[in-house]
Amino acid sequence: MSSEEVAQKLQRRLDTKPESPVHTGADEETERPAAVNGDATSELTEKLNRRLDIHDGTTKPKQMKVFNPYTEFKEFSRKQIKDMEKMFKRFDSGKDGFIDLMELKLMMEKLGAPQTHLGLKNMIKEVDEDYDGKLSYREFLLIFRRAAAGELQEESGLMALARLSEIDVSTEGVLGARDFFEAKVQALSVRSKFEAEIREEQEEKKRMELERKERRAAFKELQSTFCS
Repeated sequence: MSSEEVAQKLQRRLDTKPESPVHTGADEETERPAAVNGDATSELTEKLNRRLDIHDGTTKPKQMKVFNPYTEFKEFSRKQIKDMEKMFKRFDSGKDGFIDLMELKLMMEKLGAPQTHLGLKNMIKEVDEDYDGKLSYREFLLIFRRAAAGELQEESGLMALARLSEIDVSTEGVLGARDFFEAKVQALSVRSKFEAEIREEQEEKKRMELERKERRAAFKELQSTFCS
């Protein structure tokens, strides 16, 4: 969108607002359109303000970077990431690389945990890092990272999504990985203790067998002494 189109949209919005008191002052910042009633209007105003800030040079546009889920989400196995990707693509009915509000609504209904409109918006908001009102694949993965880390409320929509997705992150998630390795260490410790007990029993048997042989030899020697 050109700067002229942005300016025209902002001007039309300003024209529809009630007149505000005239502000004076040479150092006063350029007035931006304030948020008005309605979430959609507020979001649109915020986006238009950001565009104007970028045009004015006061804000830099976000730099695009290559996203590699296997290097950024190392706590998950390749199979888990593949399963999450399949699920994401299955519900990305628009095939635009995002799950929007309506697609999320369908997803939660399919999972058997339907949400209200406000609930769906809150779900997106909780992991929406770029504030575009929809879920990217990376933001989708964040749901499972936060679920594995125990950072989601038990009754939240995101927890329901993670729990009902049939993608198991309980053994290799962030905190799950810690528990997994702690369990491994404990298992190895128990195994080592068990092996040590086995070795001790074997040593005891050898010792008893040696003592038995020594007693038998001593008895034979004593017997031969009396018989000679």
